[in-house]
Amino acid sequence: MNSLDLGRLSVCAVVERAGPTRPTWLLPDAEPAAVERHRDWLAPHFLDDKGRFLQSIHTFVVRAGGLTVLVDTCVGNDKDRGGRQPFHMMHTTFLEDLRAAGVAPESVDVVLCTHLHVDHVGWNTRLHDGRWVPTFPRARYLFARREWEHWSSEREVDTQRIMADSVQPVLDAGLATLVDGDYRLSDAVWLEPTPGHTPGHVAVRLRGTDGEAVITGDLMHHPIQMAEPDWCSHFDVDLDQARKTRRAFCERYAEQPVTVLGTHFHHPTAGHIVKHGATWRFETQ
Repeated sequence: MNSLDLGRLSVCAVVERAGPTRPTWLLPDAEPAAVERHRDWLAPHFLDDKGRFLQSIHTFVVRAGGLTVLVDTCVGNDKDRGGRQPFHMMHTTFLEDLRAAGVAPESVDVVLCTHLHVDHVGWNTRLHDGRWVPTFPRARYLFARREWEHWSSEREVDTQRIMADSVQPVLDAGLATLVDGDYRLSDAVWLEPTPGHTPGHVAVRLRGTDGEAVITGDLMHHPIQMAEPDWCSHFDVDLDQARKTRRAFCERYAEQPVTVLGTHFHHPTAGHIVKHGATWRFETQ
């Protein structure tokens, strides 16, 4: 996406990886015929000519009130993910790309994770002399307390691995703060509880002098879920709550002057929710 200027607040996306995804890998209800019904408004940005979803993994860089805030930190390099592709032992130029966007790791003031899944916490840490250290040494890392409580008690081996290399080192360094789901960082940046995908999932609200925006996190993974809000991801923890949250989000922001920034939406990423019959669609800006 191009940089979004909301008036004394700006947002840009730094992409770690982007490309096509088989729809049913993500959304089990997204069979080819069902997806094709939405081609007229999804293509070319979010659906390719082979019927595959186009997606992105990126961090949002928010600059507001003298603060540099990162929202979600992608997958990260050198992370052992049990051989599971595509996230196992990645090697990308993310940090170089972040610097190219004008963000040196030591210049980041706040890191905010919408939830603690593998593709949202990876660059919280980097490998240095054989151990995991915070990538952003001056930053305050904000995790929703409910989210931390849920995943820190999880005994599943993949989750334990993610927590051990991408979350716990930040707590050990004294850089993490556990916050409520409606925490306000400032008048320009605050959280909204959006549970379902995970128990402590949050969206991020932004307000500048000339406009407002909201970052979705994974309450939806693809714009098609605006038109099909009952389609859940394989990765949603509570399916019923995820559906309720998705519908409530669309109802709240449809036809409103609030730019929606999809955490996994392919370029151009930013747009607005518009009413279409009984559900909604996404119009890029």
